[in-house]
Amino acid sequence: MIQSSITAGRQGSVESSLARQLQKEVQSTNSSDFTEEQKKTLGKVATCLEMRSTSLQCTQSKDEFKLEDLKKLEAIIKNILTYNKEFPFDVQPVPLRKILAPGEEENLELEEEEDAAAGAGSAEAFPPRAPASQGTLLPRLPSEPGMTLLTIKIEKIGLKDAGQCIDPYMTISVKDLNGVDLNPVQDTPVATRKEDTYIHFSVDVEIQRHVEKLPKGAAIFFEFKHYKPKKRFTSTKCFAFMEMDEIKPGPIVIELYKKPTDFKRKKLQLLTKKPLYLHLHQTLHKDS
Repeated sequence: MIQSSITAGRQGSVESSLARQLQKEVQSTNSSDFTEEQKKTLGKVATCLEMRSTSLQCTQSKDEFKLEDLKKLEAIIKNILTYNKEFPFDVQPVPLRKILAPGEEENLELEEEEDAAAGAGSAEAFPPRAPASQGTLLPRLPSEPGMTLLTIKIEKIGLKDAGQCIDPYMTISVKDLNGVDLNPVQDTPVATRKEDTYIHFSVDVEIQRHVEKLPKGAAIFFEFKHYKPKKRFTSTKCFAFMEMDEIKPGPIVIELYKKPTDFKRKKLQLLTKKPLYLHLHQTLHKDS
């Protein structure tokens, strides 16, 4: 049962990734390549892929998009330049997902409320970051004599609504006291294994600076992100962080805080009073 659930989750992640790629191609192509009607049809195909992905990854979903339905799209893709029949499903193409920087989500929600009151429709899309379906994790740095490298395994995160999170992933960054990036920001692949109140990642993150070269007061941040289909953007749900005195070999459990991410660590609010945390395991590599 668990294995089939994991397999379905992986397949759903692949189809979600295909949907996003299709949306990108349609939006970035020259207008001469496809007519507006063809672009609309491709957008509907992408929406169907998203629906199939959601039905695979959400065990509580009542609206299933079955494999037999998905097969009906093959003829459309193969004949997109000549396809002129009615689309087999009643769907509307959705815009490319928006992935928001800290603080932008709140601004977008405020703009949506203002636009709705004024009858102006949705807010403008923010410049998107690349989705993390495959992740952007980096390899370990070369070792240096006397220097220590840190590998952090993100094991799992505890959330009361873990099973309802769509395309969940983590963004990892290292910041100084002023919230300035010290290392390249990394994204994990989308997590597909969900059990009870946990989302399992089981991925290694290589910190891109030797521990001895991290400045005093630096911290490693973990932002949990997921897709909100109703609002059509990827949102930060909560965050956690590790400070320098917490870097030591072995397991560590750290608290979750409410968004927006406070990189300066000035106004922190726990996400919940329930005992739900981010579970990590640290490994130190020292070249003597």
